[in-house]
Amino acid sequence: MNGVPRHERRWASDTVPDKAAVSTGTSPETEYNSFSDEYVEVTLDLQDDHTIVLRGVEPITVINVNDGVATSGNETPASDARSPTVRRSSSNRLRQFSQELKAEAFAKARQFSQELKAELRRFSWSHGVSETALVARDLRKQRAQLDRSRSGAKKAIRGLKFISSKSNGVDGWNEVQRNFDSFAKDGFLYRTDFAQCIGPDSKEFALELFDALSRRQRLKVEKISRDELYEFWSQITDQSFDSRLQIFFDMVDKNEDGRIAEEEVKEIIMLSASANKLSRLKEQAEEYAALIMEELDPERLGYIELWQLETLLLQKDTYLNYSQALSYTSQALSQNLQGLRKRSPIRRMSRRLLYYLQENWKRLWILTLWISIMMGLFTWKFIQYKRKDAYHIMGYCLPTAKGAAETLKFNMALILLPVCRNTITWLRSTKLAYIVPFDDNINFHKTIAAAIVIGVILHAGDHLACDFPRLVNAPEYVYKKYLNGVFGDHKPTYGDLVIGVEGMTGILMVVFMAIAFTLATKWFRRNLIKLPKPFNRLTGFNAFWYSHHLFVIVYLLLIIHGVNLYFVHKWYLKTTWMYLAVPILLYVGERTLRFFRSGLYTVHLIKVAIYPGNVLTLQMSKPPQFRYKSGQYMFVQCPAVSPFEWHPFSITSAPDNDYLSVHIRQLGDWTQELKRVFSEACEPPVAGKSGLLRADETTKKSLPKLKIDGPYGAPAQDYRKYDVLLLVGLGIGATPFISILKDLLNNIIKTEDTDSPSLNKISPKRKKTLKTTNAYFYWVTREQGSFDWFKGVMNEVDELDQRGVIEMHNYLTSVYEEGDARSALITMVQALNHAKNGFDVVSGTRVRTHFARPNWKKVFSKICSKHCNGRIGVFYCGAPVLAKELSKLCFEFNEKGSTKFEFHKEHF
Repeated sequence: MNGVPRHERRWASDTVPDKAAVSTGTSPETEYNSFSDEYVEVTLDLQDDHTIVLRGVEPITVINVNDGVATSGNETPASDARSPTVRRSSSNRLRQFSQELKAEAFAKARQFSQELKAELRRFSWSHGVSETALVARDLRKQRAQLDRSRSGAKKAIRGLKFISSKSNGVDGWNEVQRNFDSFAKDGFLYRTDFAQCIGPDSKEFALELFDALSRRQRLKVEKISRDELYEFWSQITDQSFDSRLQIFFDMVDKNEDGRIAEEEVKEIIMLSASANKLSRLKEQAEEYAALIMEELDPERLGYIELWQLETLLLQKDTYLNYSQALSYTSQALSQNLQGLRKRSPIRRMSRRLLYYLQENWKRLWILTLWISIMMGLFTWKFIQYKRKDAYHIMGYCLPTAKGAAETLKFNMALILLPVCRNTITWLRSTKLAYIVPFDDNINFHKTIAAAIVIGVILHAGDHLACDFPRLVNAPEYVYKKYLNGVFGDHKPTYGDLVIGVEGMTGILMVVFMAIAFTLATKWFRRNLIKLPKPFNRLTGFNAFWYSHHLFVIVYLLLIIHGVNLYFVHKWYLKTTWMYLAVPILLYVGERTLRFFRSGLYTVHLIKVAIYPGNVLTLQMSKPPQFRYKSGQYMFVQCPAVSPFEWHPFSITSAPDNDYLSVHIRQLGDWTQELKRVFSEACEPPVAGKSGLLRADETTKKSLPKLKIDGPYGAPAQDYRKYDVLLLVGLGIGATPFISILKDLLNNIIKTEDTDSPSLNKISPKRKKTLKTTNAYFYWVTREQGSFDWFKGVMNEVDELDQRGVIEMHNYLTSVYEEGDARSALITMVQALNHAKNGFDVVSGTRVRTHFARPNWKKVFSKICSKHCNGRIGVFYCGAPVLAKELSKLCFEFNEKGSTKFEFHKEHF
């Protein structure tokens, strides 16, 4: 064998003569003919130790490449001159025949290659390759083929999509053709525009896909025609898993030797990490490439083949058993089928109405009572002023304005009650909570504000546009007959009425309330409107906070306005002060309590950390008098940022912890400045600890002072009354549920300690059982660094929750959904690493990270199947869009079966 020349790789772009000779070991025929597709290329390497290694056996089609246009070797020159239009007009039957012919040729080549591999392998055994290793690999290959033949295994290998499903099919190709027309230059699509043309978001991944498909076609070009693009598209959208697996394998196998080395695995891991915005995974690509090779190449031959990659996909579900979703049982199916039975439209409507009443009866009776009071006050005042002499001049304008004024006084008093947070927190613990929806206090505050706007329009509009002009235009004798002495000896002018005490106070109130109402809308409060400087200061939380304090001036003006009335002169008939006395005293008492309590609650910072995603964590000492429930929140003030502003944040520590903690995300001007102040006092993190910047009691620089006030009630604090919890947090919205998880974990530990026989002998007291039997925590975020925020909590829950009370699910929306080729290798690495080392490579915790967004309908179905007839509390904190979807699902599942879901959303 010494005489065998070393193999030199011939790329498809090399010039191929008309009579092509195949490489060593091919068919003895040397002349190219019309059946050239039946030729194969065998690649052999002669090693320095005189052993021969088989690199690959592949079918070959001889191709000429002229100016970027590939033609078969048996085509005449005239075919090159044929226009694309003529070629595209060829019949589908001819295309089908050529594909069948090609498939048959490939099958023959594959059969020949397998036989040749077997012969050459026997030869290689005697030349330095371990016979035991090859035999072991052959046995594993046979077992893998047996597993693949099972019906269950076939379902497990679905996936490896290169584009989104909605882009598939005829419509998808039409869209690609339109993109081709937009990006093509001189009838060719360049490699750099391939990603934009076919649709993948990741340009790097699309370029690797382009190169792999080019190699499959024996092309190495920088541009392709429309027909070649269609060929690429057909392969990408092929529904056959084998075809998609082969494309994925070819993307990794860049040297086309039929094997994947560790360095090639590393490259595709880095590519997948880049496509899914996983910077940390990219940094550890070498480590995870070694992990895959360790799993798939136990014989240590230094490479893996196609069947081994397929085996890993088959075993993916076995590795991913940790943190699996609940099994969907027939019990849930039968429960759901009860709701799918045909009902008459009247019965469906009656059931929906009944459910609506059951879910909203608290809100409905409060709103009914409120509207009834306003209607009663309006009617009473309307009738009263209709009987006055002024009615003969001013008509219905006067009683309408005065009726609206009476509702205004009532609403201006009532609007203060929903923001008396201490009072509401106390009322939550009373029996009144069973009939009053205290969770909706902020929504009710906004509803009252809307009623005030309507009242102002009616009251001020009637005065300025109706009864004032009627009074001014009334004849002198009519004025003296009905209103003599009311406005003085002489009939007032319009200006006299407007610039008087009553008129000016009313106008100023309207102006101040308009400012406060406008800056409180979400467009201004959340910076959704971008204004040029210096008007940009009118947007943001600061503008809302300070403008809302104009209500102090408004209430002073309201009292003055109510005292100086034209038609009422006796003090006990002037009712404005009667409406406002109790609410104002209550509110002033609340603010006074907050002022003194914030001074009483002296805290010092224990630890500060700034995590990825601009999240600031503050851990502080807990005052002895500060007692709270999980799910509640508190107000925080930092004098170094602003001595006036207080901002609410969910408490993320558990009641049993000896410290308080909050997680603050940079979302506005105040939080941005707070992060800057603490960043200056922080130091770089110690090796092995998470967080970009850290500070604690040992930090040399002094930390800024903090003041706290609270705690205050929130919907999540009532989680204990439910059998099962479904906690859903979006991004920083997970904070109120972290405290609940910690509290549940502490209760689990206490229960286990109580169950200890030794403790039972010492303390025979009856233990208090926890009503909540299960909790399901779903955390959806779009940044990988977010998992650092609560990494310790998740690991602690996974380690100490031996009974499986808490089930956690992390979802990362920046990663393509499972089954997509762009995330396939990440899923494999994730599964392998957890099976080997016990933690998730994406989150860095013991909890598995799912990709894309959850299918909430499946989540509800699976929980419903496991907890039939249970009472499930659904608690949500995040964007309003998902709140609507979750609320709708609660309605649908409550309508279908006996399991009851009760939805609660956090409000601040």
